[in-house]
Amino acid sequence: MKQTTERMLTRVKDVYMYIQDNGTVTTQNVVEEFDVTPRTAQRDLNVLAYNNLVMSPVRGKWTTTSKQVIS
Repeated sequence: MKQTTERMLTRVKDVYMYIQDNGTVTTQNVVEEFDVTPRTAQRDLNVLAYNNLVMSPVRGKWTTTSKQVIS
């Protein structure tokens, strides 16, 4: 696997854990916590949403779903 792909997957996992630990977070919280651009944060959140791991009940706010994740 390419180093950039591995780094992105690690960040996406970390974003998921951050949301799980903090409850509801904003896209801006993700930008600040992971020192990424708003576009990168949105892309990571979209990956998680596509896999039904997070949802956005209100625009710009994110929370985890009830889907179980196997470590």
